[in-house]
Amino acid sequence: MLSADETGLLESARASGKTIVFTNGCFDLLHPGHIHQLREAKAQGDFLIVGLNSDASTRRLKGEGRPVLPQDARRELLEAIRYVDAVVVFDGDTPEELIREVRPDVLVKGAEYETKDIVGAGFVEGYGGRVHRVAMLPGYSTSELLAKLR
Repeated sequence: MLSADETGLLESARASGKTIVFTNGCFDLLHPGHIHQLREAKAQGDFLIVGLNSDASTRRLKGEGRPVLPQDARRELLEAIRYVDAVVVFDGDTPEELIREVRPDVLVKGAEYETKDIVGAGFVEGYGGRVHRVAMLPGYSTSELLAKLR
């Protein structure tokens, strides 16, 4: 799933002793809640990889009419954020395969999920990595924002 360039970036970061952090999501209609999650994720280490659900994956998870922005636009927005070191688009319904490939030191997800329900948590903890849950920023979720717009 990682391209040669992405693999090179990851290997270079790991070789220089950097702590690898992974988070993921659809990141449709980027908002302050997303920035909060990304800032908190970056604070957990040195090199932040964001797994981005593809258009097809987002549609399967969120339903028709989503994503609002296509994956190339969502990727470009994420890459412009200073906390993000790499963005990898994945097509699965979960990032499990990508997490296994990246083998992050820290897996970050929103606190709305219990650790036992976070995809990849058992795998990461199994080799000594850790899971960090980020408290949601009240009033910001893409679904809520879209409901207000409608």
